[in-house]
Amino acid sequence: MAIAENLLKIKESLPENVTLVAVSKTKPVTDLMEAYTAGQRIFGENKIQEMVDKWEQMPKDIEWHMIGHVQTNKVKYMAPFVSLIHGVDSLKLLEEINKQAQKNNRIIDCLLQIYIAEEESKFGLDEVELQNLLNSTSFNQMNNIRIVGLMGMATFTDNQNQIKKEFTHLKSIFDTLQKLELKNCQLNTISMGMSGDYPLAIVCGSTMVRIGSSIFGGR
Repeated sequence: MAIAENLLKIKESLPENVTLVAVSKTKPVTDLMEAYTAGQRIFGENKIQEMVDKWEQMPKDIEWHMIGHVQTNKVKYMAPFVSLIHGVDSLKLLEEINKQAQKNNRIIDCLLQIYIAEEESKFGLDEVELQNLLNSTSFNQMNNIRIVGLMGMATFTDNQNQIKKEFTHLKSIFDTLQKLELKNCQLNTISMGMSGDYPLAIVCGSTMVRIGSSIFGGR
């Protein structure tokens, strides 16, 4: 029962206001069910087809979070059931989510992914792109999406000061947006922090952490 033990240990270490997303990508349903039996109900996947397969096999009280980079043409497959899409990094993607949500008679919660790292491999909006998106006519005409917060990934480095600076930057953008009255926005979530850096992310204001290897072991 290593998975259950890992899960409970992490949950005990988290403050009450921090939500745990168990990152279950590449892991078999048997592993997910072990976490489910131990009480976990929120799972994060980074490939839509894999998430759909698991959704079909597993109990229906699970919240499925899409945490990976999303291709526009795949949105339709998860639109019937996805609870939260973490990596929304363009207006084009948001338009497609809104369209597919409408087809399914749903409002889909989304996080806008902000580029905070010093690595070119990471996705996300910069602050100018963020403002342009929020001020666009298209965004303000959407009725089937709700922006519930921001997501960011820190640079993959051992430099704790740099990671802290990036997390703090995301929190400051979040705080600024919270003061504005924006259509389609109910901001309550900052998704930052993974297995290697989540304690620091929480100190910097994270309300949602994405933890995989510390629960399920390495891939």
